[in-house]
Amino acid sequence: MSATRAPLRVVITGGAGFVGSHLVDALVARGDSVVCVDNFCTGRRSNVAHLVGHERFELVEADVIAALPVDGRVDAVMHMASPASPPEYLRMPLESLDVGSIGTRRALELARRQNARFVLASTSEVYGDPLVHPQTEEYWGNVNPIGPRAVYDEAKRFSETLAMTYKRQFDLPIGITRIFNTYGPRLRPADGRVVSNFLVQAIEGRPLTIYGDGKQTRSFCFVDDQVRGQIAMLDSDCTGPINIGNPVEFTMLELAHLVLEMIPDTGSELVFEHLPQDDPTRRRPDISRAIELLGWEPRVDLREGLRRTYESYLVERAQANV
Repeated sequence: MSATRAPLRVVITGGAGFVGSHLVDALVARGDSVVCVDNFCTGRRSNVAHLVGHERFELVEADVIAALPVDGRVDAVMHMASPASPPEYLRMPLESLDVGSIGTRRALELARRQNARFVLASTSEVYGDPLVHPQTEEYWGNVNPIGPRAVYDEAKRFSETLAMTYKRQFDLPIGITRIFNTYGPRLRPADGRVVSNFLVQAIEGRPLTIYGDGKQTRSFCFVDDQVRGQIAMLDSDCTGPINIGNPVEFTMLELAHLVLEMIPDTGSELVFEHLPQDDPTRRRPDISRAIELLGWEPRVDLREGLRRTYESYLVERAQANV
């Protein structure tokens, strides 16, 4: 921690989730205190178990849709709570809408009462199936509001609207980040996102499932880089929105072949299935704002990030079999 920076007390909703738990670790490690709020609908207790009993860590089991029971001083609220993968938010459509609306409102109210900085973890899904490439923050997106994915896309768009309304109405210091496809250790093997899907399928020797022709693209950001971006936003006075993602673009076929190269004895082949409705065909962030305003850009390339994620999955499987 910098000698000139006072430690913060930060509330993180969804703090036991994939990205949230890494964020908790990073803030505690630099000397901040963290109140982790989670209802464990997608988060895992194991993600934060190593911090239980730490003097600067508090775990509050609560559903932010129902209540946000946090007492004492709060310097910042980082709203990370939400199902984030298509299988999860399609399994919990109403809950996904509620956490983006009611949950965001509760988190904003906590920040307003404390005059605390509020950081919203939004998503690249606000761009939908983009007609502008790469995606800049000025682009308003191409989202189907009545499609099945809208329960996530529109919930996040509404969260952004809520946050900006609190800034205008109450002069609340807010920051909005738009997260692009993040992966790494603690991404649940059954999460349903493409990186976890491919790695688990290859580890188990099953076919790698490609949706569509495999030419659709994504830009993959390693979780350590993502967390650095979130903290850079927390420490800034920027409002945003600001894209936090890796601007290097890969097709699904390229990703599949990288996984197969890394696990050469898998025996896995590629199988092709129909592309889900409204699945974006291209996705790549313009990170000019992040570089200029936050001094942030990613450091970990996809090959290295995949290796670290693969090794973490092997450790997790070994522990499960003990």
